[in-house]
Amino acid sequence: MNVLERPTLVLNRNWRPIHVTTVVRALVMLWNDTARVVEPASFQVLSWAEWIGLEPSPGEACIRTSRARLRVPEVVSLAHYDRLPALAVSFSRRNLAKRDHHTCQYCGTQPGCDAITVDHVVPRSLGGASSWTNCVAACGSCNARKANRTPEQAGMKLRKHPERPAWKTLYATHGTRAESWSRFLGAGPAAAMA
Repeated sequence: MNVLERPTLVLNRNWRPIHVTTVVRALVMLWNDTARVVEPASFQVLSWAEWIGLEPSPGEACIRTSRARLRVPEVVSLAHYDRLPALAVSFSRRNLAKRDHHTCQYCGTQPGCDAITVDHVVPRSLGGASSWTNCVAACGSCNARKANRTPEQAGMKLRKHPERPAWKTLYATHGTRAESWSRFLGAGPAAAMA
């Protein structure tokens, strides 16, 4: 992964996690003085001038410029933002596939990100809505076999009942996270990354 595209955890002014951004965006926020780097080991807060004065450790990821080597910020704190992010996960094909672990909820196969389809448990023609509680991930053959019927009518059994996911989008944004984030995220996000 390109160093500038690595994820950086963004905390609000009260040090609550609100977002995950890229290193390049975090550096822009530091330069514009809208954020400060938080040193995860010591919880020290550093300005842009203080940050660029720190020498990267040997083997540590860094950004090379014509004048210096910059450490990669893993955590930043915003200077003026103290609202909390929305906790609801938006309904989408991609998020539905994540909720169901990219697994067909009828046969258990994992056809891959591009081949997974959305199946309406109660078909739309019968009044079923496109929602977390009525849609599941399905492989193409199971979706075609079920067709415009309920699972009972098609003689198919769901592996689990569909429900709204419990994870927070913040933690699943980039699919990876730095080890140092655990001091800011607590125990909850580990399940979100599964």
